[in-house]
Amino acid sequence: MLAFGSCLRKALVPRVLAPQVCSPFATGPRQSDGTFYEFRTYFLKPSKTNEFLENFKKNVNLRTAHSELVGYWSVEFGGRTNKVFHIWKYDNFAHRTAVRKALANDKAWQEEFLIPNLAFIDKQEVEITYLVPWCKIGKPPKEGVYELATFQMKPGGPALWGNAFKRAVNAHVDLGYSTLVGVFHTEYGALNRVHVLWWNESADSRAAGRHWSHEDPRVVAAVRESVNYLESQQNMFLIPASFSPLK
Repeated sequence: MLAFGSCLRKALVPRVLAPQVCSPFATGPRQSDGTFYEFRTYFLKPSKTNEFLENFKKNVNLRTAHSELVGYWSVEFGGRTNKVFHIWKYDNFAHRTAVRKALANDKAWQEEFLIPNLAFIDKQEVEITYLVPWCKIGKPPKEGVYELATFQMKPGGPALWGNAFKRAVNAHVDLGYSTLVGVFHTEYGALNRVHVLWWNESADSRAAGRHWSHEDPRVVAAVRESVNYLESQQNMFLIPASFSPLK
């Protein structure tokens, strides 16, 4: 989110070399390595949400001993509540396989967190995504709140809608209405889906920025072009957990 002994708690699973994987989001130079990001969403029992988060906080070091946690959030609104969303980074699929094997054999992780807390989870969803080539993970200036905006684009892939989507995102970034954290293109899950993770100082600053952007002709023009390729969109308002690297 794991150790044969205390030594594994202090070090990540050894990185396993594998053939490089390229991002299909071809709106710029293709991704030069196999790094990908796993999006995990857990739907929790309403009466157990706080207990689940507290238990993970106590045991987070067991999980991060094996792979890098990018961020961990609870969903405040946007769809079903009592939900947690987290992002994990892997070098390649061989690296993820090695991590999952280590987790399955990690007695401390299994006994202290996983087994006691499995009953708190109603459902899990997993997506594999690549960071698009023209974007790097941003580091927000201070603690705040997050919005994950998800766009289901028309079939045809980035060759059809990639450039227009990029212009729409950059229109918001260039004018400073929100701080961009990352843009991710789904490799496994619903295809032609793009997730955009934004940071704001507060829910009210996010609302103000959205209002201003809707009145800015530069943003309106860029979004109008991109929406021609859009099938649907949704978003979630996220509150970072105290142990989340992205605050």
